[in-house]
Amino acid sequence: MTSDTPRTTSAVRLRSDGPVDRETLDYARTKIDAVVGRPGLPAVTGEVRIVRAGAGHAEHPWLATADLRVGGRHVVVVAEEATGREVVDVLRDRLDRQTDRAAHAGHDTHRTPPPPWRGGGRSA
Repeated sequence: MTSDTPRTTSAVRLRSDGPVDRETLDYARTKIDAVVGRPGLPAVTGEVRIVRAGAGHAEHPWLATADLRVGGRHVVVVAEEATGREVVDVLRDRLDRQTDRAAHAGHDTHRTPPPPWRGGGRSA
């Protein structure tokens, strides 16, 4: 079973495969929107997929993957857990770190000065 959860408020698409319940999808949508809707983030687009394995013997039957564009950066996050809420929480934590890193890439304020032969280290 594949289902799509279209929302007009977020440019991130949420998809599911397997027997994923509505509560898990709603919980995931809330957590994903909280991460990608933070102030200061550039435009975020992409897809998050939540999969539940049908086999009962799997140790971590829940899998969540996020494939996003944060501004001009590509972010991929994967999480595997035993329950739907756990996989969403782990995905949210990893997405939070990765989107923050992608948003601030290139804004490094701790740059070393250029060497003297490139014009650095000159005294006025």
